[in-house]
Amino acid sequence: MKKRDFLHASAAVVGMALLSRYLPWRSDDMATANNEFEIEKTEAEWRKTLTPEQFRVLRQHGTERARTSPLDKQYGKGTYVCAGCGLPLFTSETKFDSGTGWPSFFTPIEGAIATSVDKSLFMTRVEVHCRRCGGHLGHVFEDGPKPTGKRYCMNGVAMNFTSG
Repeated sequence: MKKRDFLHASAAVVGMALLSRYLPWRSDDMATANNEFEIEKTEAEWRKTLTPEQFRVLRQHGTERARTSPLDKQYGKGTYVCAGCGLPLFTSETKFDSGTGWPSFFTPIEGAIATSVDKSLFMTRVEVHCRRCGGHLGHVFEDGPKPTGKRYCMNGVAMNFTSG
């Protein structure tokens, strides 16, 4: 293989990896283990109730750009709820500044989330979903603070904040 061919192939692979977060591709491995949820809607019904960006993230497993969500720097007392169905997901007491540009928490409200394996972008991660509607929220990593050591790195567009 010529050096030029190798460089072209390498650039194509890197380009596809970078573009894949913006395309509506979905790996079968990203599907939740339980595909039946309390709240079931058609694609058309979801599109009526969600903004285009919420639909892309919640229903198509998209990711919002880092540092674009006002919820990243929201530190008031309250609850973060699913933008798709209103289920309480996280409390302000578990939020911390991870420096990643996405709202981060060290633990969810008990029974609020479900997880699945995400093998996109040439890596394996644990994807976090709303357990009631199946909406994609973000990913969980093992580099968070005590007491759990977990970092639930969430898309702000996938949640709403209710104060109090």
